[in-house]
Amino acid sequence: MDFGVMMLVTDFSLDAAAVAGAAEEHGFESLFVPEHTHVPVRASDVHPGGEHIAPEAMQGIDPFVALAVAATATSRLRLGTGVCQVPIRHPIPLAKQVASIDVVSGGRFLFGVGAGWNRAEMLNQGADPRTRTARLVEHVAAMKRIWTEYEASFAGRFVAFDALWSVPKPVQRPHPPILYGGNGPGAIDRVLQLDAEWMPRHALLGDGFADDVAELRDRASAAGRMSVPVTVFGVPADEDVITGYREAGVSRCVLPLPPASAEDLLPILQWYAEVVEELR
Repeated sequence: MDFGVMMLVTDFSLDAAAVAGAAEEHGFESLFVPEHTHVPVRASDVHPGGEHIAPEAMQGIDPFVALAVAATATSRLRLGTGVCQVPIRHPIPLAKQVASIDVVSGGRFLFGVGAGWNRAEMLNQGADPRTRTARLVEHVAAMKRIWTEYEASFAGRFVAFDALWSVPKPVQRPHPPILYGGNGPGAIDRVLQLDAEWMPRHALLGDGFADDVAELRDRASAAGRMSVPVTVFGVPADEDVITGYREAGVSRCVLPLPPASAEDLLPILQWYAEVVEELR
């Protein structure tokens, strides 16, 4: 099992280069950065975890900027979005961003994707929340064309473009791993539809998670896929919890870090490293 950390990089927290360097030094495999483009003032949506979250706790530096900075400060650490809100981004520039970060990191990018949950945030950018999952699937399909074809074209319900050239192509072939960040009854269907890995949130998982992992892998095997890695996001530094995930066949656990200063954050990272070392 691999272990990663996730952190919202802000203008008041430890910077991306420092946190990435510290994570790599402490032996972590990956760093994930979340995304919110903005927080609507009048939004009434509640986070899927059930809590109301202060705007400064959701907004940070653009994840691709933060991860590009992190790439320059590390050599082994994998760098991921946790998650990129694909339905509110156009697939042509997003495909370029993904390929670019994969190139500048030397093939270390993990493309965590999600449909989003803040409806007002989507509406402000012209995306109908009712079609966000369909947009996610179609945008990913369009980006795969751009990453893998010399002259790429696409005609879909939400996006269409004539033949185009887009370089550089990703270092990882055919493209960086796609990790679907989603829970709920349709999650397994979506993972298989996207030909992706699965990245559910710890806070939203129930007692039947091990059965869900087994079902995912059985269905993937029947469809001809050799393996489907599973990452659990937001895992507490609890040995019993992590051991349970290992027994369920989880490939990676990602532990949360607060957007804090070095004085507050580095001791937490050290504690996480000690817990992980006990589990290796």
